[in-house]
Amino acid sequence: MRLIVAEAILRCGHDALVGNQPSQTWVRVTGIPVLVEPDPQGRPIGGCPNVGVNLKPCTSTLAVRRGYSSWVRIGGHQVALDSVVGYTDGTPPMAVDYTVRDPGQTLVGVSS
Repeated sequence: MRLIVAEAILRCGHDALVGNQPSQTWVRVTGIPVLVEPDPQGRPIGGCPNVGVNLKPCTSTLAVRRGYSSWVRIGGHQVALDSVVGYTDGTPPMAVDYTVRDPGQTLVGVSS
């Protein structure tokens, strides 16, 4: 599995883009900060097309359910991997995932 970096592409189940924001900046791959726990959660989702009567578009990521390395840490925080999966706040509740489409780098991989 690959580490994900700030340039990674994460999308909700409706294909809207998640805004990444790294919490650490001292460890980088090709000059781009690596994402760590809890970076993928609580991030904005822009342009979700899940709009309509009784529908709420995805606007934020919720807690990561899986996808952190149990072996590699930066500053005491587990590194985020390209297997990150979590729910969004969109409808139906606790049914729409966000996932990694592109880790943002292809050089560094680790075990989960």
